[in-house]
Amino acid sequence: MSANSFDARSTLRVGDESYEIFKLDKVEGSARLPYSLKVLLENLLRTEDGANITADHIRALGGWDSQAQPSQEIQFTPARVIMQDFTGVPCVVDLATMREAVKELGGDPAKINPLAPAELVIDHSVIADKFGTNDAFAQNVELEYGRNKERYQFLRWGQTAFDEFKVVPPGTGIVHQVNIEHLARTVMVRGGQAYPDTLVGTDSHTTMVNGLGVLGWGVGGIEAEAAMLGQPVSMLIPRVVGFKLTGELPAGTTATDLVLTITEMLRKHGVVGKFVEFYGEGVAATSLANRATIGNMSPEFGSTAAIFPIDDETLKYLRLTGRDAQQVALVEAYAKEQGLWLDPAAEPDFSEKLELDLSTVVPSIAGPKRPQDRIVLANAKAQFAQDVRNYVSDDEEAGKESFPASDSPAASNGVPSNPVTVTAPDGTSYELDHGAVTVAAITSCTNTSNPYVMVAAALVAKKAVEKGLTRKPWVKTTLAPGSKVVTDYFDKAGLTPYLDKVGFNLVGYGCTTCIGNSGPLPEEVSKAVNEHDLAVTSVLSGNRNFEGRINPDVKMNYLASPPLVVAYAIAGSMKVDITKDALGTDQDGKPVYLADIWPTEAEVNDVVANSIGEDMFNKSYQDVFAGDAQWQALSIPTGNTFEWDSESTYVRKPPYFEGMTMETTPVEDITGGRVLAKLGDSVTTDHISPAGAIKADTPAGKYLTEHGIDRRDFNSYGSRRGNHEVMIRGTFANIRLRNQIAPGTEGGFTRDFTQADAPVSFIYDASQNYQAAGTPLVILAGKEYGSGSSRDWAAKGTALLGVKAVIAESYERIHRSNLIGMGVLPLQFPEGATAQSLGLTGEEAFSFTGVTELNNGTTPRTVKVTTDTGVEFDGVVRIDTPGEADYYRNGGILQYVLRSLIRK
Repeated sequence: MSANSFDARSTLRVGDESYEIFKLDKVEGSARLPYSLKVLLENLLRTEDGANITADHIRALGGWDSQAQPSQEIQFTPARVIMQDFTGVPCVVDLATMREAVKELGGDPAKINPLAPAELVIDHSVIADKFGTNDAFAQNVELEYGRNKERYQFLRWGQTAFDEFKVVPPGTGIVHQVNIEHLARTVMVRGGQAYPDTLVGTDSHTTMVNGLGVLGWGVGGIEAEAAMLGQPVSMLIPRVVGFKLTGELPAGTTATDLVLTITEMLRKHGVVGKFVEFYGEGVAATSLANRATIGNMSPEFGSTAAIFPIDDETLKYLRLTGRDAQQVALVEAYAKEQGLWLDPAAEPDFSEKLELDLSTVVPSIAGPKRPQDRIVLANAKAQFAQDVRNYVSDDEEAGKESFPASDSPAASNGVPSNPVTVTAPDGTSYELDHGAVTVAAITSCTNTSNPYVMVAAALVAKKAVEKGLTRKPWVKTTLAPGSKVVTDYFDKAGLTPYLDKVGFNLVGYGCTTCIGNSGPLPEEVSKAVNEHDLAVTSVLSGNRNFEGRINPDVKMNYLASPPLVVAYAIAGSMKVDITKDALGTDQDGKPVYLADIWPTEAEVNDVVANSIGEDMFNKSYQDVFAGDAQWQALSIPTGNTFEWDSESTYVRKPPYFEGMTMETTPVEDITGGRVLAKLGDSVTTDHISPAGAIKADTPAGKYLTEHGIDRRDFNSYGSRRGNHEVMIRGTFANIRLRNQIAPGTEGGFTRDFTQADAPVSFIYDASQNYQAAGTPLVILAGKEYGSGSSRDWAAKGTALLGVKAVIAESYERIHRSNLIGMGVLPLQFPEGATAQSLGLTGEEAFSFTGVTELNNGTTPRTVKVTTDTGVEFDGVVRIDTPGEADYYRNGGILQYVLRSLIRK
């Protein structure tokens, strides 16, 4: 029950139903607040308890100073939690482990139970092994179940053992698309109350739901677990960036072009740790699908959230996707009653403002390694010619003209070229060169949730087939929509056969290529690429294109709209200027250009209007949690504590609570620390967290081999996230990681200073030696450390390797928070200082003094960092809130929650 200090409790009547609500206009200053802060204000009014959430907190938010730097801590209580299976499995593993820990400490295991609705969508496990055939989907699902049976049995157990926990089974869709199409409430109803739907999710692209007016963002799995267990999210009232939209998108551009433009603008402006909120006349002209696409990319531009207010477009989408009439009526009535309805002419109080005239957006792609590196499509060929030099050997001869552009990648003068003849299984031959598009994937919730770009892709395929064009033989083409609705409207529009003809057969309803589950390239292509060190490319309609992420054979990755993905599959190379060069020839030998197969806006809108209806969503989601016969046939254990299988290589009990007592151990200073890794700028959680394929000659591969697992059954790191032994061995093992204390290496290597001459070794092996010697470990890093997906294993693996402190120039929000959640101290170099400017080589021994001040209930602003070589500086402590300090004092967020629940 709320303390209701502001007399805000009221009643809202909608039709025949009445709901308790908490009126925002009871708080002075609320009317001028941005939409997102109004949602937070309601949250505080409803959850005010006089202790963690007080009247002073509410007044502070009502009196928000838009120009102040964030300093006021508040406790945000999300209405629900959403998870995907890669990050969700370890969440459920931890909950199961916590039940046992509670029992061992004399508590009631049943207290470990989600107190807020928690929904998990299995979407990260399917791999696009099979492609280009009509049965590719069925084969990939069969392989998925074979690889993941133990995990799926565990999740099915969780669905029966925990209240308020539901699982959307495999082969259904991608979590964020399922969220906007079915799970999101926009306005939540629970216990007779109506309030804004809010959430945290174990995937950074949780922000896709911001397009529906739902405030939520990605957190690490450990934070999500705490939220499920009733712990509020500690946060500072953020700065809010107002992003004004005017005009309308011009013909020939897509939502992808728009979002790449916005990403570039916001990365340049700097929005890390801030909310972004869209307003202005252009919002009304932005479809809900496009809003969701923009919201989805919030992690790419670095903001915590990227939200659109509720308006008629929101209601229209809710009706289309099968929400019942009472729910839609409630959303409208509640939003208007609370001042949450969009006023296109309003200018709320924002901390900063940007503006974009939608009519200025031009066709674009992004790459070759970061989503914010936008390239105007017309300049893509020239930009590739510059960028490819970073991926080929210096002595390579450039500009060989060795084959015609009509049937092989065209080499241009001055562009590195190393053509290799490849023979396909059917006996035909072709030449492969730098720039060859070897992966073309329509993938990721970002774009597959958007019917306009998906229909455009299918129409490009149709027009291409009618001209006699198809994909080049070296291109692996895949179609992986985010829900079954997509294939339903393709079928109804008669477009599926054309996609199949170009090679974009359905491979699965899941993330696939966007998260690195692209599957292997055809054997002959992979062999040519690796033997001749070719800088081949991928083009995908995803949101991430970091190095080493998409496919281990592919060095350069480009984000593009679905229709451009189809076009590049036909062109076959980044050396082709698809805005000017012919993509191929038709049946009469005449050149075919992109303009010849690009659909008009009217054509796309006509298909969307006539092929998508409410009935499709009702059919797809009518029994979404039940699963198919294969899911229902999985055998599961019973009981409220899990029966761990000592032989399992997928699900193992982690060591987080071993030796834990009810009393905390005092925080200690760190002495004699050695550097495990010295890293540069923009080291992402993809570089840190285990992801992708497991190679046989790595510590993780050796572990699986020792446990009797054949190489073909290794599966991916993501699928084995429930086994900490595999994950520790894969932390900092990304094939593109460059550890500066082991120069000349690439991958998970370091130097082991426990041994004479400090030889190069695997990071995991060195960590074991350091831990055996009682040596704490340190990570040195540059700017934007931990950017990218919200991977809890980037923090869990770091902690289990024995890392006690990280010193970086700057952090991405989620990873910094997760480090604290695992008991790792995040420090920042003094303003303007870097490891290089301080003369740090990574070979020093480090000590940190002043950390013990945390034992006094306060957080030091800095700690003294010294080395055995005489370097000394004040490291800025990045424990940003009192709540985070409590987590750190307890050794981590899970330990804090466990102690709190037992004491209740």
